[in-house]
Amino acid sequence: MAFAHETYLCLAALALFFLSLAHTRPGTARRAALALSAVGVLTALWGLGARGDLFAGTYRVDAFSQAFKLMVALGFFLAVAFGEGLRGVEQEHEPEYFMFLSLSVLGLTFLVSGVELLTIFIALELSSYSLYILVPLRRPEYTWQVEAGIKYILFGALASGISLFGMSYVFGLAHTTRVDELLRVFPDLAASPLGLIGLTLMLGGFFFKLALFPFHLWTPDIYQGAANETSGVIATLPKIGAVAVLIRLTGLGGQESGFLLVLTLFAVLSMTYGNLAALVQEDLKRLLAYSSMSHAGFMMTGILSGSVQGYAGAMYYVAAYLLMNLALFYVIYSLSPRGENVTLDHLRGLHRRAPLLALTLAVASFGLAGIPPTAGFAGKFFVLAAALARGHLALVIIAALNTAISIFYYLKMVKAAYSPEEEDAERGAAIGLSPLGWALGCAFVVSILLVGSLPGSILGWFHQALAWVS
Repeated sequence: MAFAHETYLCLAALALFFLSLAHTRPGTARRAALALSAVGVLTALWGLGARGDLFAGTYRVDAFSQAFKLMVALGFFLAVAFGEGLRGVEQEHEPEYFMFLSLSVLGLTFLVSGVELLTIFIALELSSYSLYILVPLRRPEYTWQVEAGIKYILFGALASGISLFGMSYVFGLAHTTRVDELLRVFPDLAASPLGLIGLTLMLGGFFFKLALFPFHLWTPDIYQGAANETSGVIATLPKIGAVAVLIRLTGLGGQESGFLLVLTLFAVLSMTYGNLAALVQEDLKRLLAYSSMSHAGFMMTGILSGSVQGYAGAMYYVAAYLLMNLALFYVIYSLSPRGENVTLDHLRGLHRRAPLLALTLAVASFGLAGIPPTAGFAGKFFVLAAALARGHLALVIIAALNTAISIFYYLKMVKAAYSPEEEDAERGAAIGLSPLGWALGCAFVVSILLVGSLPGSILGWFHQALAWVS
């Protein structure tokens, strides 16, 4: 029963596969995916108490992994629930789209429970290859998806190769691929120059998923070129798996000065470069791509603190990021009836055309900027407090300055949404939302504010989950 959630996801992916072989009416695959993803959230909730070591100890089901599986399942459901179906993908590809999306979710679910390097690598590749297929599945009238698909698979293959090469170094030095055994030799491993190189290369694949500097080069073009629904998935779900694995692999002990310096440098460069590049962006997805680099730096700030407080803060941060980023992609989706890209000009007069969308955008933007009482403010506070407690004062100051920079472009989005209406009649028309769209928008607003206003119970749950990490 410890493997029940994973078993259900396998069956769900199989059901969507058989659905792709049949001739179905438009929308059937989405309704099936919506129902299956909703049940997936229920099975993830039901499996929160599951415990066990499976497959000769290479797969661990504990409170830590189950917490991340719930985040992945919730993100899967929210991504499928956007509006009235796929707008940026042709209807004939709808069954295949949801099938590969479910396979990516399955890979991320395996990833967060992996406690052996090869198991982690195979799960990472399963989640990645499914997303490689989703990126080119965009309406043919757009041309960016071809370039984006090629870039994503090339950069992904490069990151996977670097990660696997680093694993070979780590195995050669530590003579084991099990994470719990690696943690016992972690200080000695990180202290040697060859070990430091191996660890940095090994983590490269997960830095790629996190869009952390210097593994960030793919991010803007893929966000811009993929369909809006696909970009929303790529921007959120892989980061959940990356944070889980990075916590396991740095595991309450990665405080060797050389290794810590590398992680700190990556975090600082990621925050600074991402924020400065986002200042000049007009395309919202490209802006969110550079923004994601900055948030990756904040997540890494919690992880490199090497304390339970920092790891719990990173878990809280990625959960809050999931809600806030999906909320913004929900707005982008709702503003593009044919799946086109949305710019700042498209936001003008949004408060009159669709008040709920404008409110959702404002709350999510305030959250990503770190303005209270949103979940983003609490997340930044937790990771920076943990870093300060470990003596990383310079890092905290740089992060605070980057937060001030980010406020400018997030408020630029809000200002555009609440500015006078666009003269173009097409852009000035009211935007209708389905009942599910209304419910989703309200849920995003309430959850972002509620999670940010009452963070204690969630953070306490993450603290308890971390007690299982060995």
